[in-house]
Amino acid sequence: MNRPDDSNAAIWKSTDIIAIRTARAGAREQRGAAQWELMAQLLPFDESDAFIFLDLGAGTGSASHGILKLYPHSTAILADFSAEMIAAGEVEMQPFAGRYRFVTFDMCTDVWPKVIPRKVDAVITGMSIHHLPDDRKRGLFSEIFDRLRPGGWYLNYDAVDSEDAAVRDAWSRANDRIDPLAAEQRLHRTAIELARHTNHMRYVIPLTPQLAWIEDAGFAGVDVYWKRLDNVIYGGMRPEEEKT
Repeated sequence: MNRPDDSNAAIWKSTDIIAIRTARAGAREQRGAAQWELMAQLLPFDESDAFIFLDLGAGTGSASHGILKLYPHSTAILADFSAEMIAAGEVEMQPFAGRYRFVTFDMCTDVWPKVIPRKVDAVITGMSIHHLPDDRKRGLFSEIFDRLRPGGWYLNYDAVDSEDAAVRDAWSRANDRIDPLAAEQRLHRTAIELARHTNHMRYVIPLTPQLAWIEDAGFAGVDVYWKRLDNVIYGGMRPEEEKT
């Protein structure tokens, strides 16, 4: 269930926005390829291992691609709340036919659908956690921990904020130099682009509390495994032996 002031549903269930996203799928895949690949490499599996992983807030499946490519015997469960995103994802996931399935799940609720297995070997999230309010972020981390088998890993690739204005200015300055069109686009957003940006920034928070929350959930090996300006990959594992 979305909160009254949330715009997630209006954004991610919009056929216009999904059409724009689909048209830009190639560029988006290329831009995030290194991060998706690193997430796959961080998982504690051999290429011959058969395992099941859960991709929460999967969208069209970009985060799952790297894992399915690296581990040919892996199987993905992709969960998203948007029927429109899932429909687009069914097209983009065709190279992995037979090795994945989509399920409907709104991460704003703690009621998990029964079609998601009680235990999985790994959980990933990519550019989705930042859409949740803080109490739901924290609750979801605990729920993910409970869904993992001992030794299972959780990894999140996402955007973060900073409480330091100088840091935010440095990120913006560097991003503008990396992408010279970024500043121009910021000043001339279409109505759809402005709505997406506003929704994107609504619940973005600094990194530090998120690391504390996954540690509080019980994860070990918690670290920031990659960082570039305001984008990070962090995560941890469910210990093999639980603390008593």
